[in-house]
Amino acid sequence: MYAIVEIAGQQFKVQKDDELFVHRLDSEPGKKVEFSEVLLIDNSGKISVGKPFVEGSKITARVLEHVRGDKVIVFHKKRRKGYQKATGHRQDFTKIQIENIALKAASKEKKEEPKTKAKVKKEAVAE
Repeated sequence: MYAIVEIAGQQFKVQKDDELFVHRLDSEPGKKVEFSEVLLIDNSGKISVGKPFVEGSKITARVLEHVRGDKVIVFHKKRRKGYQKATGHRQDFTKIQIENIALKAASKEKKEEPKTKAKVKKEAVAE
């Protein structure tokens, strides 16, 4: 069983017990977080696709730690002008572990037939 879920603006393919790095979340390490923006769920070949999200489905995960990514060097240069500038950036990430993929509850949907009023033709009564 796997799911495609949107977390902090990015889409991830997740399975139970997966550990992944997402953009920094506002949650303390050790706390549980829930994601309800589930785009697709594959349950042993039975695929549920959302429009845009699968109704009633959610992913629960535990925040393991907050970390910073590797340094990315940003280098600017203008040729023949003697201008050079180097700056760096480190992105903040949150390491999470997927604990559960919950499907939507099996609800009995009653499809109501559209109520149409039968048009009654009035017959002219001859007197």
